[in-house]
Amino acid sequence: MTATTVRPSARDARADGALAGLGTLLKMWLRRDRVMMPAWIYGLTALVSSTVYSFKNGYDAPGSLESFARGINDNPSMRAMYGPVLNEHTAAGVSAWRVGATGAALTAVMCVLLVVRHTRAEEETGRLELVGAAAVGRRAPLTAALAAAVTAAATLAAVVAVVMMVFGLPIAGSVVFGLSWFGAGLVFAGVAAVTAQLAETSRLANGLAFAVLGAAYLVRGVADAGSAHWAAWLSPIGWAQLVRPHAGDRWAVLLLPLAAFLLLVAAAYALAERRDLGAGILAPAPGPARAAPSLRGPLALSWRLQRATLAGWSAAFLVYGLAIGGVVDGVDDLVNGSDAVLDDIRKIGGQQDLADAFLATAMGLMALFASAYAVQSVLRMRAEESAGRLEPVLATAVGRVRWAAANLAVTVAGTVVLLGATGLAIGVVHGARSGDLGGQLPRQLGAALVQLPAVWVIAAVTVLLFGLVPRATSAGWGVLTVCLLLGQVGPLLKLPQAVMDVSPFTHTPKLPGGGFDVLPVAALTAVAVAAAAAGLLAFRRRDIA
Repeated sequence: MTATTVRPSARDARADGALAGLGTLLKMWLRRDRVMMPAWIYGLTALVSSTVYSFKNGYDAPGSLESFARGINDNPSMRAMYGPVLNEHTAAGVSAWRVGATGAALTAVMCVLLVVRHTRAEEETGRLELVGAAAVGRRAPLTAALAAAVTAAATLAAVVAVVMMVFGLPIAGSVVFGLSWFGAGLVFAGVAAVTAQLAETSRLANGLAFAVLGAAYLVRGVADAGSAHWAAWLSPIGWAQLVRPHAGDRWAVLLLPLAAFLLLVAAAYALAERRDLGAGILAPAPGPARAAPSLRGPLALSWRLQRATLAGWSAAFLVYGLAIGGVVDGVDDLVNGSDAVLDDIRKIGGQQDLADAFLATAMGLMALFASAYAVQSVLRMRAEESAGRLEPVLATAVGRVRWAAANLAVTVAGTVVLLGATGLAIGVVHGARSGDLGGQLPRQLGAALVQLPAVWVIAAVTVLLFGLVPRATSAGWGVLTVCLLLGQVGPLLKLPQAVMDVSPFTHTPKLPGGGFDVLPVAALTAVAVAAAAAGLLAFRRRDIA
């Protein structure tokens, strides 16, 4: 970036000093987000569309929706994951239940990433200091970042509301539903604005904001699963449900996220006035002059850099596994009255036994999430290179392949931990509830770990991109997206098997319940090893940065 790229116009320069250049910065932030923002909006809109379509067409038998909703409301694990069904008589009410809390949380994630990207990350890389050298007010960058996040959340809310109306859902409930997501985005845009002032790195700023989001989701889950329903009023994610879209439409509750946003933004501006550019309110403690013996190597360094991220992913996988283990015994009640949903689960799970098909589907979904962790972990290598931190490391006795292999080893070990935690959690809970702990624990653990070769293929393809076309490393997300669509939608659309076979997850054994064949597992592992080796060799020969 150069100073001329962001030099504000004469009109901006004449604006109030604190907000001078706001318009130019906002245009630049929106231009930078021209791919990221539509991707989020498209993905969340697709989630709503598929959910509404599923409930309108999958539960068309009389009483089927009510039976489904009663099964949810009688299951504490499902209430903890998604909340209670507040309107069990209409597809609109059940659809709002299914994606309400999840979509609100994902909207919050989008807004956190946008605000931190345009504030703390810009300071961390030094670009904001260059921008500030022009006629840009001190409050303009934070204001522009908040405006970008609010724009994204508002656009998402509008598109989601329109999509619901297109499906024939009531107009008022659709608007309230969109605004419930918008409110969650507002709150966590404000949270991110505060954490961006507290932390000195974008990683810590995101981590603090996501910790608040996780606590909010946990509080909501505990409130919905137990008898302390009042606790949901303490959670911004709970507010999104308490608006009751398509189940009463409480417009007044929307004032809560608006008030929280205004308070958080005021706090963020106050904190911004108390710190220097590039510094954070929470100053990092100085480290020791010499590294501990445990840090004297690329493997130890990679582990140190990724351990916090892995801990967060592991906690999420563990919670998901506990929840899935708790609902397996009631899966028959959840699909009672809907032959279409029953058929869909069996198609994706690849088995006739409903419980095993449900678990196989859950294992496949968690394998996709583990692949997301793997792609993120591999992309860290590209981030280290782009930020200029790799060259000092390679200036020592550490070679390129050794450094990259160390990072890849942490990625591989991390995927084992994630899927292992899922399998253990499902096995313990399902085994305890069914009275067969000794049988279910190894059965579910094996079903989870058998997904690893497919996950490693996605990681290896990302490594290959890193080695051959470093600027296209992020295309690993595109590869994962294609596999997601093929695995979750392909069986329902009856795509040709040749198309389905493009995804490595198509070749993994459908466990538990299905037969185990060592040949596809070995073949996927061999493909992963070959792709990773080719990527490391290409990285060894190309220029750095």
